[in-house]
Amino acid sequence: MSPESTGQNEHYLTVFRRGFRTWRGDRPFWAGLFTMAGGLPIAYFPYANMHLGNVTLAMSTTAGAASLIIGVLLVTLGLTMWFHSIVRVFAGVAAILLALISIPVANIGGFVIGFLLALLGGALSVSWAPGEPAAEDGDEERAPAAVGASLLAEHGADGEQATAAVPRQPADLDATVQADGRNRAG
Repeated sequence: MSPESTGQNEHYLTVFRRGFRTWRGDRPFWAGLFTMAGGLPIAYFPYANMHLGNVTLAMSTTAGAASLIIGVLLVTLGLTMWFHSIVRVFAGVAAILLALISIPVANIGGFVIGFLLALLGGALSVSWAPGEPAAEDGDEERAPAAVGASLLAEHGADGEQATAAVPRQPADLDATVQADGRNRAG
């Protein structure tokens, strides 16, 4: 290695940021974050006391334990989305159901804030799908040849049936193949 190598001299924050972006891209990160953020107000507001001067306003409800359970479950489901993304659909559906249950149980779903965040997180989790791996350069070049070979094998060497399924080019266009493999049209 030469002393000018940039791989060893990168700042540790840059390395951490790249690693975090890779980790975040492999799972429903925002779905888990919104679900956890929705669970916090749902669990907090039934136990909160607001002080206005000398007046203490208690927002406690009779279903305080149920709202605490719903909030803790939403935070757990958010962590599940992050660290066990294979069950993302189950976690998303469960988060949506818990958000809906929090409306009558936990101060209108944490004063609608927790309800909306948990609902959005659950919907994002259900709709998230892992990305497809990028194709290698060699695979892209072989793909058209494999398609052509399968058409010849399927329809015979004369290609009479294959041309019926392929749209025909106008006669005035020159569709010759150049030496580098690209087509040249007129």
